[in-house]
Amino acid sequence: MGEKRLQAVRKQLGYSAEAVIRMLLKRADALGVPVMTAASLKTKLSRWENGHEAVSATYQRLFRDIYGRTNEELGFPPEAEDSDAAELRSRLAMAKTVDADTVEVFLRQINDARHVDRRFGGITLLDQLRSAIKQVEDLLSYNTIGSQRERLAGALTEASTLAGWEALDRNALRQAWEHYERAKSAAREAMAPALLAHAAAEQAFVLIDVGETASAVEQLAYACEVAEGTAPPLLRAWLSAAHGEGLAAIGDRDGALRAFDVADALLPSEPVDAALPFLFLGGSHLDRWRGNALSKLGEPEAIDQLVEALPRVPAQFVRARTGLLVDLALAFAAAGDRDAALDHSRQARRLAAQIKSDRHLRRLGGLILPGSTEGVA
Repeated sequence: MGEKRLQAVRKQLGYSAEAVIRMLLKRADALGVPVMTAASLKTKLSRWENGHEAVSATYQRLFRDIYGRTNEELGFPPEAEDSDAAELRSRLAMAKTVDADTVEVFLRQINDARHVDRRFGGITLLDQLRSAIKQVEDLLSYNTIGSQRERLAGALTEASTLAGWEALDRNALRQAWEHYERAKSAAREAMAPALLAHAAAEQAFVLIDVGETASAVEQLAYACEVAEGTAPPLLRAWLSAAHGEGLAAIGDRDGALRAFDVADALLPSEPVDAALPFLFLGGSHLDRWRGNALSKLGEPEAIDQLVEALPRVPAQFVRARTGLLVDLALAFAAAGDRDAALDHSRQARRLAAQIKSDRHLRRLGGLILPGSTEGVA
């Protein structure tokens, strides 16, 4: 006796037939649902209420909305499972399959991507990382188990931070910023101050690249504060060096050199930490980073520092070598050595083109050779 229920609900609510028709039209308009005219609805309402015609799914939805009743209360057949609800259940079921091994697979994929990125650049990886990020993000969104959520969030942080660095290298600054924003949010979900500090510090280099150097220094100082007393010495050393680069960018010579001295003091004798697979600061890395800062500051010893570090850059760190060659080209140009600047810029350009490092190519575009008035082509 569904028809009687529909009529009974209307009368219980005190609605006239004309009022119901107005409400149906208004609700349909709000939802963007095409419906019949008021005159046609007047006829239909009578037929629906008296059981002469079944109410279609579209109008069942409208009646549920305006009456605030379920299909059962309105005398309609049981509501078919909503496709959104079915999809939600499917995603929740998939998320329940996540375990420690699943997260480990994602982390291995991210680490493999790091190895490829260091040697070949990010041109072949950025789209793959976006897909992995989407997959992890979906699993995280529908996972209700606290411990697994934290692990997934940690993996999402690492993947997003790597994607941010690759996007920065491709000079996709807005995209890089968004990757880092996601990384920071995921790090908070993972309750991992070390990951948050690292993501925030790397994001500061986006600020440097868009000329917001003062804001970058503030963010780098914040990252150091987040890591203070909680992060391993290797990360705190890396953060101090990053802070030093930021200070060099605003011309704070004394502050920059102090920051690099702190980084050197914090650097462990064994500068490798399995929990921080994204950090490399031993060997030539801290030295070349200091050389980069000295170059920004226009210090004469920058060339000696960079030249000494160049042969010690491991072969697999092609982007690092590219950056160091760019630094040398700029330093030699500033020192008035045209030939050396041109030689190093050519080497840097070849490597930058090889790994598609638009960021370093952009830096080379600003190189002014001694005796020239325009950048090197």
